[in-house]
Amino acid sequence: MISNKDFCAMLLSFAEVKEEPHFDKRSFRVKKKIVATLDELNQTACVKLTATEQSVYCLIDETIIKAVPNKWGLQGWTFIYLKKIKKNLLYDVIVSSYCSVAPRSLAQQYLK
Repeated sequence: MISNKDFCAMLLSFAEVKEEPHFDKRSFRVKKKIVATLDELNQTACVKLTATEQSVYCLIDETIIKAVPNKWGLQGWTFIYLKKIKKNLLYDVIVSSYCSVAPRSLAQQYLK
């Protein structure tokens, strides 16, 4: 289980990520592009992945990670259930999300 506080700290540890409000949620952005949002009440995050990454991560366990069930999901937006995910998997998903929206110059330091 990942707390909201730990989730925020993990996101803010990435280069140039800033927190901003996004409707009734918290968003974490790099260069004005959303890396992730956090629904604190439901302990659910939403991240932007490539279609390939989304399909692979969703195979792990859809009670932990699943595509948003609408047109946003078709664009790569993916729910993460913080009550169930392990820290190392969450970190990998966040790296994927960050690298999909950050400029290449920033993303390169996180690519393996």
